[in-house]
Amino acid sequence: MAALPRRDFLALGGAAAAAALMPGKAFANIATGTKLHGLSAFGDLKYKPDFPHFDYVQVDAPVGGIFNFSPPNWGYNQDTQTFNTMNSFANKGDAPPRMEMCFDTLMVRALDEPDAVYGQIADGVTLSDDRNGFTFSLRPEARFHDGAPLTARDAAFTFKLYKEKGHPDLSLSLTHMVDAVAVDDRTLRLTFSGKQSARTVLNVVEFPILSKAFYTANPFDSSQLNPPLGSGAYKVGRFSAGAWIEYDRVADYWGRDLPVNRGLNNFDRIRIEFYQNRNAGFEAFKKGEITYREEFVSRVWATAYDFPAMTAGKVAKHEFPAEKRPSMQATAVNQRREQFRDPRVRRAIALCFDFEWARRNFFYGSYERSQSCFEKSDFRAEGAPSPEELALLEPLRSQLPAEVFGEAVTQPASDGSGRDRKLLGQAAKLLSAAGWKRSGDFVVNDKGGRLSAEFMVDDDTFVQVYSPWVANMKAIGIDATIRLVDSAQYQSRQASFDFDLLSAAFSFSATPTRDDLEVFFHSSTAGVSGSRNLPGISDPAVDTLINAVGAAKDRENLTVAMRALDRVLRARCDWIPSWFLANHRVAYWDMFGFPEQKPDFGFPVEALWWFDKDKAAKIGKG
Repeated sequence: MAALPRRDFLALGGAAAAAALMPGKAFANIATGTKLHGLSAFGDLKYKPDFPHFDYVQVDAPVGGIFNFSPPNWGYNQDTQTFNTMNSFANKGDAPPRMEMCFDTLMVRALDEPDAVYGQIADGVTLSDDRNGFTFSLRPEARFHDGAPLTARDAAFTFKLYKEKGHPDLSLSLTHMVDAVAVDDRTLRLTFSGKQSARTVLNVVEFPILSKAFYTANPFDSSQLNPPLGSGAYKVGRFSAGAWIEYDRVADYWGRDLPVNRGLNNFDRIRIEFYQNRNAGFEAFKKGEITYREEFVSRVWATAYDFPAMTAGKVAKHEFPAEKRPSMQATAVNQRREQFRDPRVRRAIALCFDFEWARRNFFYGSYERSQSCFEKSDFRAEGAPSPEELALLEPLRSQLPAEVFGEAVTQPASDGSGRDRKLLGQAAKLLSAAGWKRSGDFVVNDKGGRLSAEFMVDDDTFVQVYSPWVANMKAIGIDATIRLVDSAQYQSRQASFDFDLLSAAFSFSATPTRDDLEVFFHSSTAGVSGSRNLPGISDPAVDTLINAVGAAKDRENLTVAMRALDRVLRARCDWIPSWFLANHRVAYWDMFGFPEQKPDFGFPVEALWWFDKDKAAKIGKG
C-alpha cells in the first residue's frame, strides 16, 4: 500500500482515530427488544435456536470411568501444587483447579466459534434499547445439587458479590455494572452504565452462579474447605487438603440434556493429584496413578517417554493443534520497583536472554521464539504500521516510544553461544545510558546502589532454564539471582506483586474484550491485588488503545486496534516475550475416546473425552 503524504495522512488519521474511539454500542448489529438464544460480538451465530448439540462433541459418548489428570491450565486463585480453600472465586487462598465444573453459568461459549455464547441457565437474553441492559430468562428446571431451585435471586446476589469481593478476573468486568435485579424468580436484569466495553457481557454471562443461601450462611472468604453448593455437572467428592480432590458426576444433573451440554461431561469421576514438582507428577504418570498429562518440558518429551508402559503400548503420545487464540508466555518486569521503570533497563534484561542457546540445550528444538503479547493470532503486529494502525497511533505519538512507528519490535536472534558478546555489549550500553555505571562486578546508580534483579520461580525446571539468563545479567553488572519458593508463597507474592521478575503464560479470548485487556495492561489494574497486570503497566496511551479495542465495531477494526496495542507493548518491554509451542504435547494411558476433530478455540479434555471400556481392558485398566 502506498504511503500517504504526511499532511493528508494526518487529516485522515485524526478522523479515523476519532471514529475508532467513539463509545461503542453493545452488539450494534443485533436487534433490541427480541429474545435471543445466543450472542456473539459482531452478531454472527453458527448455531440456530433449535440446535441439538455442538458439532465438536461425540453426542453418544459412553458415560463412566475415572479421569485422573494434572490440569495443564487453571484460573482465578487456583493452584496445581496445593489447595487450602474450596472458594475458587475469592481473591485469596489456593483453590483446586476445575472448581468451576461444579457451577453452571447463564450462557456458555461454543468452542468452534471465536466469540459466541449460548444459553445454559438462561434460555434467552433480551437487549434494552440503549444496549446497556440485558434481561435474562432463566430456565425453571435449573436446580442446585440439594434440589433447591436456582433463581434470578441467586444470580443477582452472585453478580453483586463478585463486584464487591470477587477475584479480579470477575470483579473487573463488573466495574461498570450499575445493578443486578431479580425481576422475579425467572427473570434477571443486568444494567451497565454505558462506560463498559461493548462486549463486556460476553465475559459476564460465563461467570459461575452461586447459591445465595449457601453464601448467606457461609462467609465468602479464602478459609473455607467446606465444599460450596453448586448446580453444575459435577460436585466435590472426596478430597485430602493439598493432596488430591475428586469431582463426582451428578447423576440427576438438571442440565444434562441441554443442547450446550449434550456429549460433554462423560466421566463419572474426575480426580486431580497435587505434586510439588514436575518430576513427582511424571513418576506418578509412568505408574498409571495419573492417566493424562500434557508435557511442558521438552527434555522429558524428547527423552523420557521410554518407560515400560510406553514401550508396551499402554501409553500413547499425541500432538494436538493449539487453539486459534492469542497467547502470551513472557517475563513480567515489575515496574513497582524503581530500578525497572526505565525501559532501557528492561530492554537490557531482555537482551541477556539467549533463546537460541536455550532452544538447542533445553528445548530440543521444539519451541519457537515469541515476539508478541498476542502470539499465534492475527493480532500479532508485523512489519511497519498500516495506515489504519497509524490512524490510532499518530495522535499518541508524543506519548509513545519512537520504535512504535517503525518495524514491529522483535527480540534479536543471538549467535547461540550462550553469551553473545554483541548483544551483551548492547545491553551494557543501555544500562549506561540509563545512568547505571560499572563499579567492580556490578553496576550502580548515582547513590551507589546496585541494580538487582531476582527471578521468582516455583519449579526446579525454571531454575535450570533461567540460570544462563541470570549469568548473562551478572556479566553486564546486574546483581541477578533466582529464588525458588513453594507454591503457596508464590501465589501470595504474585497476587501482592512482591517480586522483581516473574514468568507466566496466559491465553486470551479469540475475540478479546476491553475487560480482558484491562486486567493485564490497563493503568486501572496496576494497583489491584490479584490482577494479571504483573509489570504494573500504567500508561495513558496504552489505556487509549485498549479503549479502541473495546470500541471496535467489527473484526477488521478489532484486529487493527489489537495490532496497534501490540506494537506499543512490545516497544515498552513491560513483558519480555519468551517462547511458544504450536501444539499440545499430550501423553495418556490408552483408555480414552475423543472426538476426531478438535475444536479451534478450546481443549477441555476432561469435558470432551470419555472412558473406553474396551481399550481399558486391553491395557489392564478395565
